[in-house]
Amino acid sequence: MFDSKLFLEAYITLFVIMDPPGTLPIFLALTNGRSKAQRTRAAWQAATVSFCVICVFALFGQQILDYLGVTLPALQASGGLLLLLIALELLTGKSEEPSSANESVNVALVPLGTPLLAGPGAIVAVMVFAKRAGTAHWAGIDAVALAIVAIHLTLWLTMRFSVQVIRIIKDSGVTLVTRIAGLLLSAIAVQMVADAVRAFIKAG
Repeated sequence: MFDSKLFLEAYITLFVIMDPPGTLPIFLALTNGRSKAQRTRAAWQAATVSFCVICVFALFGQQILDYLGVTLPALQASGGLLLLLIALELLTGKSEEPSSANESVNVALVPLGTPLLAGPGAIVAVMVFAKRAGTAHWAGIDAVALAIVAIHLTLWLTMRFSVQVIRIIKDSGVTLVTRIAGLLLSAIAVQMVADAVRAFIKAG
């Protein structure tokens, strides 16, 4: 029997962590200067990359980390530092270099797909829910799997229809959103690093 309670709990948790509405300004900033087709493709690729990463860690997360000798705080700190570099580019305007340079970099993979969407928080959450689902047999597994699919459909729809948002706010609006996104992204990055440091201290 389908576990609707576990599905809602997993979906809401992932929604809060991955924050589809919050990805909108960052997506617009990172894809600034690209065509509608390129933005649409980036939305699909980012959601797909995030989905694949989340699924891999849901199935084999603990084994991968144990094999590599990597702790979750270390993964969180590295993700935070990567996001901080991207945030600084957005804040200083370096991300607005000529479009030919921008087109050579697939931002849908990094930093959108990971670590922004499929970041340490989402990875830890799916690992915990996967462990819970394993004790609930197929009903729990189906619920968690459907929650992962549902949140990524939500993410894709949010980014996909950002193209319509651009028509309203125009280029000047995108520039403003880029600066705001850089500020938000830097705050997310610093929080990730701070949480990682706190976890290291507790572990020590």
